[in-house]
Amino acid sequence: MNTASHPAMQAVATPVARPGLAARLFARVLPWASLPLLVLAWTIAASRVPSYVLPQPWEVLGEGLRWLKDGSLLSNLGHSLLREFMGFGLAAVLALLLGVGLGLSARLRSFMSPLNSLFMAIPPIAWTPLMMIFLGLGNASIVAVIVLAAMFPMALTIQDGVQSIQGGLVRAARTLGAGRAQLLRHVYLPACLPCVTAALRIGFSQAWRALVAAEMIGASQGIGWMVSTGGQIGNSSQVLLGICLIGLIAWLTERLVFRRLEAHYTHWLGQS
Repeated sequence: MNTASHPAMQAVATPVARPGLAARLFARVLPWASLPLLVLAWTIAASRVPSYVLPQPWEVLGEGLRWLKDGSLLSNLGHSLLREFMGFGLAAVLALLLGVGLGLSARLRSFMSPLNSLFMAIPPIAWTPLMMIFLGLGNASIVAVIVLAAMFPMALTIQDGVQSIQGGLVRAARTLGAGRAQLLRHVYLPACLPCVTAALRIGFSQAWRALVAAEMIGASQGIGWMVSTGGQIGNSSQVLLGICLIGLIAWLTERLVFRRLEAHYTHWLGQS
């Protein structure tokens, strides 16, 4: 029997058709299509109201260029990024320690359960006045607000990752002679990487929101301060400039940091 001529064998041997050039181009363009549509809708809406209510996109761009020319834009952006990375970095370290502990210890989970629910329910902006009373105006109080906002969501996500590790996998590794360091590297770390990355993504988002809220109340520089003072003096271009910067930084962080990190550990897991 000639298996090459058999219909079933021919179906198996037939290579899967790759998408055409037009389909590939469409897939690449589609994620960017929403941005021009948003700018178009903004332009149309701004043409129907006074400019002091909703300025045109090019007016906001001109406002940004003026801030950039005198150095104010980079100065305020630098202050915000410094506070964000300080607060987010400290929250990530604390969340990793707490999340691993919660995942491994049922007693600690029982003890921390009401506290987790309590801190998760309180909006970050509610902590801002209290932190300013305790720590004064400046970076310390804003960093404290960021830590309180980001630590517990990250810790609970990491806890879920640790708890999802199968006990049989750990026992099998120990039977094969794996020590604590080998268990951490070859069992716990690969299994927790997806949840750790998800926790960092969630934590950065929470930290960024808390930063802006805290800067709107108790800072003299920063992106949140730009938005707040722009609203106080009625400068809608300055307000929208700050809002655009907030969204742009969050989008760039997602694409340039978290997506690349996710792709890197996915490749690493495949090799492992």
